[in-house]
Amino acid sequence: MCEVFAGQDPERYCSTTRRLRLNGQSTSIRLENAFWATLDDIAARDGVTTPVFISTLHSEVLERRGEPSNFTSLLRCACLKFMEISCSEPATAIAAE
Repeated sequence: MCEVFAGQDPERYCSTTRRLRLNGQSTSIRLENAFWATLDDIAARDGVTTPVFISTLHSEVLERRGEPSNFTSLLRCACLKFMEISCSEPATAIAAE
């Protein structure tokens, strides 16, 4: 029943810590590699680096709601939201010439 989940590569759920700047402050964020890969995809789609995307997101959250109580959880939920949006977008057909 859960083979698709239980059989995944352990590297996906290993955690990695990355150091970056949020609003000029040096910090580190620890996330599972699958979330880092998704954040890298989001940043690439937006034409920025992952640290720039994360810093921009943090700034926008600060502006809208104040300091988030758990920024890493917000990042994980942003990844889920990105996947939800990606799944709901209609597939683009590529015509062979």
